Amino acid sequence: MLELTPRPLRLLGSYADGRDARHFRLRLEQPLESDRATLPGQFFMLGVPGQGEAPFTYVSAPDAAGEFSALIRRSGRLTARLFELETGALLGCRGPFGRGWPEPDGSKSVLVVAGGCGLAPLAGWIAAASERPELALRVLYGARSAEHQVLGRERARWRSILPLIETLDEGGPEELRGSPLGQLDRLCAETLPHSVLCCGPEAFMLAIAKACVRRGVAAERIWLSVERRMHCAVGLCGHCYIADSYACVDGPTYRYDQYRALLARGNLRGVLGAADVGPC
Repeated sequence: MLELTPRPLRLLGSYADGRDARHFRLRLEQPLESDRATLPGQFFMLGVPGQGEAPFTYVSAPDAAGEFSALIRRSGRLTARLFELETGALLGCRGPFGRGWPEPDGSKSVLVVAGGCGLAPLAGWIAAASERPELALRVLYGARSAEHQVLGRERARWRSILPLIETLDEGGPEELRGSPLGQLDRLCAETLPHSVLCCGPEAFMLAIAKACVRRGVAAERIWLSVERRMHCAVGLCGHCYIADSYACVDGPTYRYDQYRALLARGNLRGVLGAADVGPC
C-alpha cells in the first residue's frame, strides 16, 4: 500500500549543529510498530504547513515512543519556515522510504567517508556498527571549515571509541587541511577496507568510489547515498528517475557498480564526466 497520507509529527526542539544547519528532535504522534524497523540511510518526507514536503534523512531512527532526530540545513522556503517554528509545532511525516545501508559484514574492515552534511545519513549506521567490537570501523569526514562541520555531539562520542579522521578545506591545523580524497592512500595502505560507505556531494562520492576501486576495493563493496528531487517518495512522480531506477524506491543507497551503470544508461556522462561513470 502506498503511503501518501502524512501522519502528525511534533517538533520537540532543536539546536544549532553546523553553519545554517539545525539538529531537530521530532516525535510521531501516531507511532507504528513498523517505525522501529527504520534502517540507517532511509529517509522520510517532512511536511511543513503552508510550504509542502521535502525529503530528509534520519540521524536516529524512531524509538518506541516515536521519537527520532534529523539534521536539516536551511536551503529554501520550507526549511526557512521550519527554522522559525517553536517547540510544540505540529508537522507532517511520511516514511520511512527507500533502501538503507547494508548490514555490517562480520569482522570485516569498513571505511565510512562523508563530506559536509553527508555525515547525517551515515550517523545511525556508525552508531550501530560502533557497538560491534569485531568490526574494524574507521570514519573519514571532510568539511569546508570547522564552522561547516555537523553532528558535533556525535563526533565527540565517536572520537572516543573509534578512529575518526577529519579534514577541512579551509582553516584549521595544517595536519587537517585538505580533502578526504587526500587521506585515502594512507588509510588504504594501513588496512584495505573490505567495504566503503560514502555520502556527500555527487562528484565527491564518485571521486572517492573511483579512487577506492583503483586501490583495490571491489566496486560491489562500495555504497553511495545519492540525492535527487524526491516528491512522492513512492515511485510515481518520476522526479528522481535515473535511467530505469527510482531513487526514492531503489535508493537512495546504491552499490557503486550498479549506480555507475545507471549513470551510463541515463547518458549522464556529460553531466558528471565520462571518467566518473566509465570503467575503472
